[in-house]
Amino acid sequence: MLPAAGPSPGQTCGAVLVAAVLLQSVCVAVTFLYFTNELKQLRDTYSKSGIACLTGEEIGNFIQNLDLIESEDREADPCWQVKWHLGKLIKKMMSRSYEENVSAVNAERALTLSHTDGQQPPRSPVNRIAAHLTGNSNRKNSLSPRIDSSPRRGNGQKINNWESSRKGHSFLYNVELRNGELVIPQTGFYYIYSQTYFRFRENENEDSDLLAQIRNPKQLVQYVYKLTNYPEPILLMKSARTSCWSKKAEYGLYSIYQGGVFQLKREDRIFVSVSNGDIVDMDKEASFFGAFMI
Repeated sequence: MLPAAGPSPGQTCGAVLVAAVLLQSVCVAVTFLYFTNELKQLRDTYSKSGIACLTGEEIGNFIQNLDLIESEDREADPCWQVKWHLGKLIKKMMSRSYEENVSAVNAERALTLSHTDGQQPPRSPVNRIAAHLTGNSNRKNSLSPRIDSSPRRGNGQKINNWESSRKGHSFLYNVELRNGELVIPQTGFYYIYSQTYFRFRENENEDSDLLAQIRNPKQLVQYVYKLTNYPEPILLMKSARTSCWSKKAEYGLYSIYQGGVFQLKREDRIFVSVSNGDIVDMDKEASFFGAFMI
């Protein structure tokens, strides 16, 4: 009986080849898994260092402490410049947004208050309402007659002929002058002012009785009135002083000034009256009258 034969050389070679292929496949798989894991770790590290510094709570804390970071910390932080510029930009945008919101709220509040109080919105310089009238040296036409039959006369003599044609310091902005009266174009609060210059100079040719009458103590009065739909003028201001010229005095000078804020309505009219018109001097720098809307 013949003994069993062992594996042939061809079978042994095939088994070795299969084992080598399997070992190589395992090595390739292990190497692939290793490098894949390393690449993932590198990617996570790069993403965290390049992006995470600009997100999350870190950037918020950085912006709050932007001016407190020491120079050593700046050098140690690889993305400090990016975060510094970004923090400055965010702060600037927040500040600008806050200022715009505050300005809008204040403007809306002012507009609401002005409408609530019945006032008009702020006026531009083009729509300014103001007037300044100066005296006219033509005294004969400056004052109304001492006796006036008009029921809307008030006390004293009304000054009729003011200078308003931009000669000297006089001007009219959106205000009309009628017969010595300023016509109010718009309802609102106005500052009204007036000054009257009283001057007495002795003239040798004057009648002695007239001189004696002038030298007697008297009140120098300035009135500021407004005319409305009411039948009589309404007195807004009055200022007065008592004067007495000595016989030894060659001349006497007095001026009366007054001013105040008043609420006027559209189409109201204001004017000035004075007592003792005989001694009123309508010098343009000394006697004037005006008003402007505030």
